[in-house]
Amino acid sequence: MKIFVCIKQVPGVSEVKIDPKTNTLVREGILSILNPNDRNALELALVLQEKYKAEVIALSMGPPQAEEVLREALAMGVDKGYLLSDKAFAGADTLATSHTLALAIKKIVKESVFAEKYLIICGAQAVDGDTGQVPPELAEELGIPQITYAQNIDISGDSIIVERKFRATEIVVIETKLPALISVLVDINKPRYPSMAGIMRAYEKANVIYFDSNALNADNSKIGLNGSMTEVKKIFFPERKVNPVMLEGSTEEIVKKLCQYLKDDKIF
Repeated sequence: MKIFVCIKQVPGVSEVKIDPKTNTLVREGILSILNPNDRNALELALVLQEKYKAEVIALSMGPPQAEEVLREALAMGVDKGYLLSDKAFAGADTLATSHTLALAIKKIVKESVFAEKYLIICGAQAVDGDTGQVPPELAEELGIPQITYAQNIDISGDSIIVERKFRATEIVVIETKLPALISVLVDINKPRYPSMAGIMRAYEKANVIYFDSNALNADNSKIGLNGSMTEVKKIFFPERKVNPVMLEGSTEEIVKKLCQYLKDDKIF
């Protein structure tokens, strides 16, 4: 069985800057890190790798510098790393990103020696865009079942059984056939640290495989900016217009005061 993990390189949160002309994040000269939630996806994949003897493949889309997060994944124990890197991929929204990732997964699966079932694991969301749209859109691109907000997973034959967070205190159990996609929450596990041997293997022996648009036989109208159905018109840091109000008193008094504030502000 193959397990694909989609990971992303993001700016360090405390270092985020915005280009006022292009309304995009400034990435040049900014510390970049592996998206924190993707670490949980990697950890789950590695646990399943050990339990079911699966091959774990990390995928990322971005500029050549994104190779660093794939090296980090390899150091953790991932078997292979693929970087989808091409100027034609630039400016992609979540739909175009999902389409490109789907092309890569289809290519890898098609070129496999055996027609293996596969599982895709994603972090629920990235800290830079925070949309949570790529996992479900990727599943739709591939035409496979999806289970979001997974907290626990078990594999039985060609089926997966997933405990999914439904509400704050509710869990639902969902079973579906492979291939399938799941997205995971940060509380599903505690990601491991790479070992020294793993780091040495990742940087001295392992290779990161590059795919450009030609390798994926991509339609240029469906990738990058051309394939994006959404456009960012403006991005900015909101200004604080009022000072916070601290409510004191009994629970009943606080509720009454809060309701009055909401009415005064015409919230309801």
